[in-house]
Amino acid sequence: MRSPRQRDQPRRAPGAGPLLSPALRRPAALVVAGCAAVTALLALAFAHQGRPDRLDAAVDSWVRDHLGRYQEPLHLLAGLGGLIPVAALTAALVLGCLAARRWRGAALAALGMLAAITLTEAVLKPLVGRTIGGYPSFPSGHATALFGLAATCAVLLAGPSRPRLPGAVRLALILAAALVAAAVATAVIVLSYHYFTDTVAGTAVGTGTVLLTALLLDRVRPSGTGRPPMP
Repeated sequence: MRSPRQRDQPRRAPGAGPLLSPALRRPAALVVAGCAAVTALLALAFAHQGRPDRLDAAVDSWVRDHLGRYQEPLHLLAGLGGLIPVAALTAALVLGCLAARRWRGAALAALGMLAAITLTEAVLKPLVGRTIGGYPSFPSGHATALFGLAATCAVLLAGPSRPRLPGAVRLALILAAALVAAAVATAVIVLSYHYFTDTVAGTAVGTGTVLLTALLLDRVRPSGTGRPPMP
């Protein structure tokens, strides 16, 4: 039976808990600001260019020299950043959150990924105009999608409504998602789909957009919180 104090408190709708704890909101906001700054600086530096700069040339050559012989696995990795795999992974996250009645988590997976991919493909690529082999390359859509998914997993596994798993298991899952995203970003460099700085910008866009979405969703008051107690 609930105590009188508990009865006076408004009820929280099931699955309406915040995505980020109060202690994580300021760091998340700083990461968003950093991601925006990195993206803006790189966009200004490489606008309307069709060649690598010194940093890209050095990193791209080093990566291709060391990994260029692994063409088949690299194509498989790069394929994870395609439209169908990304849509399937996003849908799996949304459905998993809905099954667990984590409404904000489902909204984060759907809206955060949609916003990140739209920002990359429909806004930044046409606006910046950087190309590789004649195709728009900045930011990398592969890096945007995979790091957006990794950031979504991190929020879902580290937030107050996280699943009941040991901390070491949740940390391992977050690191695994980040490593897969980094592997895909590396693969598209080796395969000459993108320059190194394209993947850096894609990482910033995917991570920053998902974290910004989480911060905005946490500002939305959930419905069904009940009436305030009578005086």
